[in-house]
This record gives sequence, C-alpha cells and structure tokens, in this order.
Amino acid sequence: MAQSLKDRIGIDLGRRVPLEEGIAFARQNQVFYLDAQTDIEPNALESFDAERCRAVRQACEEGGIKLGLHTLSGVNVAEFSPFCRDAVDQYLKAYIDLAVKLDAKWIVVHGGYHFTACRKRRIETAIERLKRISEYAEQKGMLLLLENLNWEPVLAEVNYLPVTPAECKYYFEKIQSPALKWTFTANHAHFLPGVGIESFIDQMDFDLCREVRLADNNGSYEIHQIPGEGTLDFGAMFKKIEGLGFKGHYTNGFASIDDMLTGRDYMVERAREAGVKI
Repeated sequence: MAQSLKDRIGIDLGRRVPLEEGIAFARQNQVFYLDAQTDIEPNALESFDAERCRAVRQACEEGGIKLGLHTLSGVNVAEFSPFCRDAVDQYLKAYIDLAVKLDAKWIVVHGGYHFTACRKRRIETAIERLKRISEYAEQKGMLLLLENLNWEPVLAEVNYLPVTPAECKYYFEKIQSPALKWTFTANHAHFLPGVGIESFIDQMDFDLCREVRLADNNGSYEIHQIPGEGTLDFGAMFKKIEGLGFKGHYTNGFASIDDMLTGRDYMVERAREAGVKI
C-alpha cells in the first residue's frame, strides 16, 4: 500500500536526543523516516556497542521506521593535508560500518568545502575521496546521498561544495557509482542567487534523487525556519517534485522535534491546496 504524503515526511533528529528516544517519539507519532548524526553525545559513534545497535534495530523494525545517518558537514571531505586526509577516510568508513550495524538505509554525505584560492584542488580531492568511499559503500551494501549545500555570501572565504546545479552535476558525472545518489535540500536551492527550487530541479537529473530535505527560508541566507515563517512556496515545491513521479521520502530539518512533527501538517495542507494528491 502506497504511503500518504504525510507518512513520507520524516524528521532529522540531528544530535538533539538519544537515538532511542527519537525512535520512541517517532513510533508514538507515526513518523516513519528518521535521520540522525552520530558524531558526539548523546549519539557518539563509539557508544554504539553490539547491544545498543541491536536495540535500535529492533525498535526501528517494530515501528516500521527507516533510519538514515547524517555525517557532519564540518568534516572536510575535500581535505588533502597529511594525517587529516586519512582521518576523513576513516571517519566516512566508520559511518558506513555503523550504518550496517544499525540496518540504516542511507547516509547523507557532503562534498567538502574550499577556501576560495584552492577551489579546483579541493573539488578534485573530494571527488577522489567520494569515489573511494562509494566503492566501500558498494561492498557493504550501503547507499550514500550527496547533499547540495548552502551558498555563502560573495565575500565569504570558506564555501561549501557542491552548491550549484553545475557543481552537483560535475560530482555525479565524475563519480559513477550505484552507491551514490542525491539528497535535494530544497531550502538551500531556494535562496541560491539566480536559481531557486524549480530551476535547480530542471537542471538536474531528478532520477538521482532519493530524499528531499525541507525547511523554510527567508530567501536571503542560510537559516532553517519553521514552515510558514519564510518565503518558500511549499505547495509549488511539492507540485513540482511529486509531478516528476518522486516516490522517495522527505526529511524535515528545522527548530525542535515537535516543530518538525507539526510542520508536516502545514506542508501537507499547502500541497493539497496546490492540487497534489496527498
């Protein structure tokens, strides 16, 4: 039986609560998709021993919940300095290993960041690393989702990768792996100068997309707002994406867990008003 639109909208726990608490919340409120970061407490990667992994797997299975992990964008996938470069590989492999133990279904990964003068070298480094990590993910049967990150002001020295449709397409052209797909962060596209959500989607191969990440935005700079507080047209967004035949899940990423839960109702109502089958 096909899930309703509301059932396909999940929650990004981040590092707000212990994973077990987040799963219990999801089960109580009929949330079927969860994202979590496992860098530091209360979900530090090292804390997931065999018993904790077993308990998480069981709770997700009983609740019909699909779990994904989310690496930290502050870890530079484009790192090329001695020692640090090896640590980034180990970090990403550790996330894959943990995802397998938790029976997670995907891992959100990033394309790194550059410091203006070294942009080309950083992109090359990030792509080579993601090729290696994608091969490791293939061996482990894990799916990686590359996120389009947020634009920074023109005078910013540090800039994320990939941000634009052209950058995203370049990564996917260079990394031909069935283990690497795309997570589309709509609010990042919304305030990308000269682009916007519809144009971003039109410039991409949307068949690559497995997840759409959601938050409202003021249209000017990076801020994850509660739906209705910003200028993102959720009705038009859902009409565009659902009209392409997208069958994947959405993930709310803003404010509190309660806000993300109630935000689903706002989003579904906007989609209904736009004529989307909900």
